[in-house]
Amino acid sequence: MQDNIDNLTRSDDVVIVGGGLAGLFCALKLAPRPVTLISAAPLGQGASSAWAQGGIAAALAEGDTPEAHAADTISVGGGLVDEAVALGIAREAAPRVHDLLAYGVPFDRDLEGKLAVGREAAHSARRIVHVRGDGAGAAIIAALSDAVRRTPSIRLIEGLVAEALLTEDGAVTGLQLREAGNFAAQPVLLAARTVVLATGGIGHLYAVTTNPREASGSGLAIAARAGAVIADPEFVQFHPTAIMAGRDPAPLATEALRGEGATLINGHGERFMAARHPLAELAPRDIVARGVFAEIAVGRGAFLDARQALGARFAERFPTVHASCIAAGIDPATQAIPIAPAAHYHMGGIAVDDRGRSSIDGLWAGGEVSSTGAHGANRLASNSLLEAVVYAARIADDIAGRTIPSPARLSDVVMPRGGAPDAAAAKRLRTMMSAHVGVIRDGDGLAEAVRSFATLEREATSIAICNMATAALLLAASAWNRRESRGAHFRSDHPADVPALARRTMTTLSATREVADSLTERPLPRTAQPIIA
Repeated sequence: MQDNIDNLTRSDDVVIVGGGLAGLFCALKLAPRPVTLISAAPLGQGASSAWAQGGIAAALAEGDTPEAHAADTISVGGGLVDEAVALGIAREAAPRVHDLLAYGVPFDRDLEGKLAVGREAAHSARRIVHVRGDGAGAAIIAALSDAVRRTPSIRLIEGLVAEALLTEDGAVTGLQLREAGNFAAQPVLLAARTVVLATGGIGHLYAVTTNPREASGSGLAIAARAGAVIADPEFVQFHPTAIMAGRDPAPLATEALRGEGATLINGHGERFMAARHPLAELAPRDIVARGVFAEIAVGRGAFLDARQALGARFAERFPTVHASCIAAGIDPATQAIPIAPAAHYHMGGIAVDDRGRSSIDGLWAGGEVSSTGAHGANRLASNSLLEAVVYAARIADDIAGRTIPSPARLSDVVMPRGGAPDAAAAKRLRTMMSAHVGVIRDGDGLAEAVRSFATLEREATSIAICNMATAALLLAASAWNRRESRGAHFRSDHPADVPALARRTMTTLSATREVADSLTERPLPRTAQPIIA
């Protein structure tokens, strides 16, 4: 059922914040238990999962196994993947795909009526289920949105943004919300003892991203400000083939194109990935992103060439990408597509255990806002949607067996600042993130970014900008601390990996602020060791 904010002061329901895949799936799995689902944008809009052009990885084909899927995940993750987590997710993949089928997701099938599976980068087998080639995300979100609207136990509230998480004695007591886009509106306090954050990622902290505007790190920021442990925030995956069409966010040219034989060339028409990795265009994303970045940096440019692999079949096989290209004046059947790396997926997030529980009692997190240990330093293609549904189901199971205490009425507003975001400050932050916390990083640039974000966090007159600065500070400080290159985190001043640092980062906002204070008082020597737990 749909509701509004008029009677939203306390809730005995499970409160889920986020209308993407993790939030929707968790709400459905909790039925018939009462759920209040809060979405900043109308369902189907504003969620990165709706834009996913890849699919869901699952060992469904004959000869493939969850163990092989987990091995591929571990191989790509730069030594930081929790192997038990990776194997558990791979083993739960098939049941979750069948759940989605039951909710009406029209996955592609072969001529025999079996689920069709494709191959994407760094997978050793064809195990990706798609919808119409490149429409899995949109089709999944559409099907689940319809199911949510039909489920009487789910109270749906659209148009509210969570801007603070309220706690007492290390436990959740509620949320501070505000009407999306109405910066003059008074904050709304919702007392609740059970909260699931499924607010998405951080891509829009960067000047070039494939993520929607809502993916600005707000969930990460509010959890960190409430004291939650944050895991691996320095690891950001940059998709190597965002279409350079002058749009923000940048449209994405799915990795499945390269799985079907499309190649990467520079402005001279030369393929450049074969010299960088034995898998060439199908190398792990961090390696491909750096290859594309390098060609652009030296002025040769980078292009995705599907003319020979697909040609006239492009529109039928990949209609979403085709439409983006045509809108930009590019005919991908006859022209190479100009591309650049773009912030795409955050491997870091709120640290959670194998049931999705955070370090704060009563707070669960699922989807991109969380960090489960499944992705390590570099996510394997099409594992993110899988992780979202697996952990959403686990969270629902964990909550289902609990008795939720009745919440007390709240009265104190946390951070009442609700003024309109400073557009110039947001632009500076996004530019600095791309320049200094992007595909290639170095200590001096990261230190400058840390100091800048710490100042902005203190001085921001808008809570929206403050949350962006908090999230950016977490990323930049952890990237500064990790003096090595590993997975998607590449330091030009520390280009090799350090075996002793092959462990996950666990940090808090207070620890991050200490790093910022030390850099403000005096630059630390480059030989200082990172704080990695």
